[in-house]
Amino acid sequence: MSAPYVVRVAEDLADREACFTVRKEVFVVEQGVPQDLEYDEYDAVAVHVLAVREDGTPLGTGRLLYGEEAAAKTGGDPSVGSLGRLAVTREARGLGVGVALVRAIEEAARARGLAAVDLHAQTHALGFYERLGYEAYGPEFPDAGMPHRAMRRAL
Repeated sequence: MSAPYVVRVAEDLADREACFTVRKEVFVVEQGVPQDLEYDEYDAVAVHVLAVREDGTPLGTGRLLYGEEAAAKTGGDPSVGSLGRLAVTREARGLGVGVALVRAIEEAARARGLAAVDLHAQTHALGFYERLGYEAYGPEFPDAGMPHRAMRRAL
């Protein structure tokens, strides 16, 4: 049986708006992240991925930064991309959407010749990323008022 959703790279303005809608629902509304922190200059240059239900309803999103844009998040290594803004709507949790988004971002990183992907995980999500092969490194740090850890997976 196929998944009740598809994951694709966000190609047009409507796809990007769907990504931002999911991020607003999850980060701004559910988690209380200030809207001015959620959206940044990297949104214009990131590779965004989007999970949508068959009827077009957006279920999840994430983004990949690479090159100069990723440098501040990856210790300056140009062979490492930065996975971020991974969000899955409440209704879609438990359907494998998060895993599918992570794998799509990793595939986008491979297509750009990257050797690894870094991310900054909320500490409650460490187990999710560990199950996908990511390893935490460095100390815990606050981001948008929530504890995070840096993690990396070689591709």
